[in-house]
Amino acid sequence: MVKARDGDVGSGEYVARIAARLNEQVTGVSSLIKDALEQRIPELRGDARTVELLGASVEGNVDTILHALRHGIAVERITAPTAALEYARRLAQHGVPVNALVRAYRLGQRRLTELVFAELHAIDMDPTTRIAVIEEITDVLFAYIDWISQQVVAVYEEERERWLENRNSVRAMRVREVLAEDTAVDVDDATAAIRYPLRRHHVAMVLWYPDADSDSDDLARLQRFVRELAGAVEVAAAPLFAAADRTSGWVWLPYTSDPDDPAARIRRFAAHRPDAPHIAIGAVGVGVEGFRRSHRQAQRARTVVSRSGAADKVVAATDPGLTAAALLGENPAAVRDWVADVLGPLAADTASDARLRDTLRVFLRTGSSYKAAAQELDLHYNSVKYRVSRAVSRRGRPIADDRLDVEIALLVCQWYGTSVLMR
Repeated sequence: MVKARDGDVGSGEYVARIAARLNEQVTGVSSLIKDALEQRIPELRGDARTVELLGASVEGNVDTILHALRHGIAVERITAPTAALEYARRLAQHGVPVNALVRAYRLGQRRLTELVFAELHAIDMDPTTRIAVIEEITDVLFAYIDWISQQVVAVYEEERERWLENRNSVRAMRVREVLAEDTAVDVDDATAAIRYPLRRHHVAMVLWYPDADSDSDDLARLQRFVRELAGAVEVAAAPLFAAADRTSGWVWLPYTSDPDDPAARIRRFAAHRPDAPHIAIGAVGVGVEGFRRSHRQAQRARTVVSRSGAADKVVAATDPGLTAAALLGENPAAVRDWVADVLGPLAADTASDARLRDTLRVFLRTGSSYKAAAQELDLHYNSVKYRVSRAVSRRGRPIADDRLDVEIALLVCQWYGTSVLMR
């Protein structure tokens, strides 16, 4: 590393230079801090939308504080970034303790300080100036975190109080108690508390509007939809609706016995409703454990859809390969690397490779039958044969020795799309 030494440059100019250099890489810096927070604070590992909002909050704060350092903006004149305030509200809605939010700011300050000092070490300056630069940066970082923490905590507490006043959120809290894996449940008491028959068969769902405005009345829309859906799919009692946040809800449909393909019936109803939300459906479960398991499956299905950006409005844990894809998708970066290792150039994010992957996936799933694959894909036999040959050629090696890996990699590509492909 070549260090540059300036003659009579003041400490303020060094601070501005360091902030400008980091601001040029604000996305990468923010990503490092976000990853560190997720690793150190388990409470922040929420659903895909909440994690995405965490990233926006971190980037908003990093960008703001670097501008303050660069341009000498007084901290007390700064307002918390919009994404940071909305993230505080989301944590309040999800029942994440406020100390997790405060700790995130403290750890974020520490990680950003480390990155700032790494830049500082790359500049040669006299000891007195270096001490002045360190003091100025440290003072601004501390003042910013202290000031912004007060703002986001105030928003958190206001939202938490408002949220707890809502009847749906109170019910949701009781539902969360039932969902807790390490909690023993008195079935009769819990049934009375949440007003839902826990001893029956259950089909859990997660419903949400992906582009919803956080100030819109989406919970009321979701509840109306659930009431009408319950009538159409002939449930045995009133469904259970619990607000997850202001734009999404958890739902359970009760049945006296195992219903016949509930996902298909839900799909048919939603297909005729232009205002239908996005829906992720769990498999049928029985009793308290089935209540929990079906919900977990619905949550995983939603995660797959959120990460992949799939166009389907309704997905189900019983869809072929979805549950396996959900279990494999806990570490997207590692999965992307593995897919590239298994599929080689066939994992490229191009339209032609997508066609080849789809054809090869169906061919393998139908027992390596060109005829069966042609029928399912509505292609000519020779077209399937050509595409399969091209897919193997693009991969660069035969599939006989590691066929299972190939099938799993193709399955992951089907569900996660561009997020696991090579660009």
